[in-house]
Amino acid sequence: MRQLVAHAMDQGAFGVSSALEYVPDAFASTDELVELAKVARKYGGVYFTHQRSESDRIFQSLDEVFDIAQRAGISATIWHLKAAYQENWGKMPEVLLRIEAARSRGLDVAASVYPYTRASNGLVACFPSWVSEGGTDKMLERLKDPAARARVRKEMDEPSTAWENEWRGSGGAQGVTVIQVLNPELRKYEGMNLEEIGRQMGKDPKDAAMDIAIADRGNSQVVIAIMQESDVRAAVSNPLLTYGSDSPAQAEDGPLSTTKAHPRAFGRFPRILAEYVRTEHTMRLEEAIRKMTSQAASRVGITDRGILRSGMMADIVVFDSAAIRDVATYNEPLHYSEGVRDVFVNGRPVVLDGRITDERPGKALRGPGYRHAQ
Repeated sequence: MRQLVAHAMDQGAFGVSSALEYVPDAFASTDELVELAKVARKYGGVYFTHQRSESDRIFQSLDEVFDIAQRAGISATIWHLKAAYQENWGKMPEVLLRIEAARSRGLDVAASVYPYTRASNGLVACFPSWVSEGGTDKMLERLKDPAARARVRKEMDEPSTAWENEWRGSGGAQGVTVIQVLNPELRKYEGMNLEEIGRQMGKDPKDAAMDIAIADRGNSQVVIAIMQESDVRAAVSNPLLTYGSDSPAQAEDGPLSTTKAHPRAFGRFPRILAEYVRTEHTMRLEEAIRKMTSQAASRVGITDRGILRSGMMADIVVFDSAAIRDVATYNEPLHYSEGVRDVFVNGRPVVLDGRITDERPGKALRGPGYRHAQ
């Protein structure tokens, strides 16, 4: 595994990342992660992580991130920081204080966030981790087995310290909405929550979820309702946090518009500017822009972008600060935001006067290991 990380760094990776809430990374030990992060650090790389717990064990999970950063001597960033599930709402201020305390001890740790109270991931994350162990075929075998299904149904309703129970944390079937499927026969369920789907199928919503996972070979994506607004506001407005979408590229038309989405795929930056800067005044416009640009670039070690300065790459967005706003919703997510006039990538216009152009000036960005290897 160390050799694979080294090879990836030579090819231009910016570092190593882990998704510790999900299979297979859920089975990785802290020691293993430290060793891989050490390799990335040799190349000047960074460590990014979906921490092991965003809910009941969030403070222990933070300690693990800090431990990895210290032992590997590496910059660490937590993806889409959150305090998940109702019993953990209100913990975000303490989470932020712990990150600040770690920084005061000399650790280069921070986090990113998206400005929504609902998250999104694979439907199979609603099942206990043991269901997915061994790969897709093993998972499908278990989901088809009556005894295993009975165990899954039972564990989906119970609190657990062995896995992050997103089904229970979302409040059950009503809090889990299917947004993307690969199997065209399942398209009729996109935009419906599992309570509605179960009713339409005439079965327990948990069985409906398992049957969709079987029919879609585990590829279905869902939106889950797991956060509260005050925690999101605290994270979005904190000077240490940058922003991300945690979403694949999608569009209003063409092949990237054939499924539903989380609205964050279209609206995260305009939403921050409209909601938290213009309406709630939780931060100044300049601060929000810094967090979106130069601060975000610095977390990954990108030094030629993020600032308007001679000699830097000309990645520029021109927008109306009084009009910019997100219009993508959970029910109707495939809508571009309003108020963006021009977008330049590497100095060439990809959006001009509000319209997408035919310019395609984007380039693959390479990490420090690639630059040193050339």
